[in-house]
Amino acid sequence: MPLALCCMSHSPLLDITTQSDELEASVRGALGTARDFAATVDPDVVVVFVPDHFNGFFYRTLPPFCLGVAASAIGDYNSLAGDLAVPTALARELAAAVLDAGVDLAVSHRMQVDHGTAQPLRELFGTLDARPVIPIFLNAAAPPLGPLSRSRALGAAIGQFFAGRDERVLFLGSGGLSHDPPVPQLDTAPPPVAERLVSGRPLTAEEAERKHVGAIAEGKALAAGTSARLPLAPDWDEHVLDLLGAGKLSELDGWTNDEIGAHGGGAHEIRTWLAAHAALAAAGRYEVAYRYYRPVPEYIAGFAVTTALPAA
Repeated sequence: MPLALCCMSHSPLLDITTQSDELEASVRGALGTARDFAATVDPDVVVVFVPDHFNGFFYRTLPPFCLGVAASAIGDYNSLAGDLAVPTALARELAAAVLDAGVDLAVSHRMQVDHGTAQPLRELFGTLDARPVIPIFLNAAAPPLGPLSRSRALGAAIGQFFAGRDERVLFLGSGGLSHDPPVPQLDTAPPPVAERLVSGRPLTAEEAERKHVGAIAEGKALAAGTSARLPLAPDWDEHVLDLLGAGKLSELDGWTNDEIGAHGGGAHEIRTWLAAHAALAAAGRYEVAYRYYRPVPEYIAGFAVTTALPAA
């Protein structure tokens, strides 16, 4: 039952922009600490809880949760592309156990993941396939969204499965905290964009370039205080980290989606953090080993990195 946890924010702007030396050193230092932690844990399998940004999951069929029995990264925003080393038999066994625990879970034999998955795997392990990885998608971008209690139940079911086994497991949560990225919404998107949100057709080269340019411009505007996007919410971010670190996971059950969304559309990605912590909590009390937080408007992210281990 050797379980461990690492959660981290992600941002495409981490890869496609260059910031001040001080900011780069601060964020890279935190990611380096997480990398050292992962090396010490030396996991046999990584269970990564991830959102999607309309790159792998679309309104044509949009489950609240999905487990990848096989998966590949698309390489958006210059992130790594290629196959993940999914242990198929173990992934199938895990999916069955989650369903037996009463949590509805879709499975995909051809899951596509984006920078939200590729970036943390690269930061911790260097490549996409350095370790066996089971990706777990949690919808955090496409309304309607379920209650946080279901994300907690998903994580608990996954943790209970691994708590009875011998593998060294790293639960990796990717996303959050407060941020309001320029992700289109079905009800307000222009017709060609809305069509893609449903059909899932690949981006054209022109559309991909427009996303890059738009994201960079939004980061600059947010840092300059001229953006129309919602600002970062450091107090809320720290409160989320306090609750998760103290194991007070059920206190998030009463948070409504409107309350969460008031801190940015991307704030719903705290679901991945909650699920990862619930998975670790299945083995009992845990203790935070490392906590880093910094509001980084240049990355359009309340940027955090945490690690935790079962209490001694």
